[in-house]
Amino acid sequence: MGITSSNKQIDQSRIDCDGSLQVSLALSAAPDIVSNPTDIVLILDRSGSMAGSPLANLKEGAKAFIDILSESTGGAPDSIGSGSRIGIVSFADTATADTQLITSVADLKDAVDSLSAGGSTNHAAAFTKASELFDPMSSNARVMVMFTDGKTTAGPPAAPVADAAKADGVIIYCIGLVGSGGIDVATLELWASQPPASYVLVTPDDADLEELFRELAQNISKTGATNIVIDEVVAPDFLIVSMSSPTKGTATMLDSRTIQWKIPELGVSGNEGAALSFRVRHIAQEPGVKAVNASITYSDSEGNTVVFSDPQVTVECAVVVVAEECPKPVEFDVERCQDGVVIDAGDVYLESAGRIVQLDAVVKQVCPGKEVALAILLSELDENGQEHQRGMKAFTLPAHNFPTCRDVEVRCVKFVVPEGTGDDGDPNFLCRVRRFRARLIAHNVNTDYECCQSDVTVL
Repeated sequence: MGITSSNKQIDQSRIDCDGSLQVSLALSAAPDIVSNPTDIVLILDRSGSMAGSPLANLKEGAKAFIDILSESTGGAPDSIGSGSRIGIVSFADTATADTQLITSVADLKDAVDSLSAGGSTNHAAAFTKASELFDPMSSNARVMVMFTDGKTTAGPPAAPVADAAKADGVIIYCIGLVGSGGIDVATLELWASQPPASYVLVTPDDADLEELFRELAQNISKTGATNIVIDEVVAPDFLIVSMSSPTKGTATMLDSRTIQWKIPELGVSGNEGAALSFRVRHIAQEPGVKAVNASITYSDSEGNTVVFSDPQVTVECAVVVVAEECPKPVEFDVERCQDGVVIDAGDVYLESAGRIVQLDAVVKQVCPGKEVALAILLSELDENGQEHQRGMKAFTLPAHNFPTCRDVEVRCVKFVVPEGTGDDGDPNFLCRVRRFRARLIAHNVNTDYECCQSDVTVL
């Protein structure tokens, strides 16, 4: 049966800007249908919308499926061999078991040819009837192939019935034809085994049905997988920080964003799974909903088509307010063989010998939609412990629109603190240690508070 499932998951749905999460890759495979006998139920839609060429092409597709399974199992002429069996269930208003699980190719094809279109579409009844065909005492693998051309128009929702079958170990494939009533691809993906890309086939043209059934039969018939190579590249906003040994094969970090996982064989002699986990850290500064991987490719010697899911994580970064921009530079060139150059760098106001003190601060838990007034007061202590004011700056921090209260970072608040005149004649005046104090005051600018109103009545 080749690769029977593949998945990619992350252990966190939300992380901080510098947070990390664990990524898990998993896949499973099963041997070919000869060494892994399988019971297969074809569930065929015969509702009224199937009348005409859709039903005719469905019949050709289902019969091609039966022929390929017969050839793959190596049975006697006109037979499904190696212990495998096929059953036919058709449905419209209700569902009918047109055959039980049997091996006769002729009887299976006769059941398919006898289908006629009419009625509404009851998917729940179809899944229920298909489940009833399986023998709970049989050790055979179990597969359902649901074909439909429309949405449910009769009976209860089918998802609970499909989920119960999958929980019992049944593999479900879905083939969808975009019929006159349209088709809900998301619902097919909900019914099918995971990931949907490996178990759901959809076409707008009923002429494609025979090819889709052939493709599915060949996939079910093939052996496990050999010489597997998986190349995982994480997105540029992430970095791989650690990796565990895989349960099968070997994995190598080719660089800080790339892992290559090789498995010599999987599911060749029996049902088998493999898993690999690694941890990535977010390294960008921008928040948002981000895909963890940039790409992931799969190949093996059998030509299995494997699609991994593409998990996304919400990254929450603190709101950043840059209070002051750096001064604009004056650009100039010094020509070759030129020993000196004179540059007019423009006017600089309030010139004084001194130092620049740059302060960063975090205003904690600012709620959404609230502007914040922030004042920063800078003072200096002299050698006697006396405090002298050196400056004050005030800012209005813009409101943010995160759904919850967030910390707001205020960066690059700069004060120029002159050194004085050095009248004491100290030659190390500019190298002395200076002690400063910074005080921060912050409060909400806007509020929904209103003063109490009172009406006074004079009698």
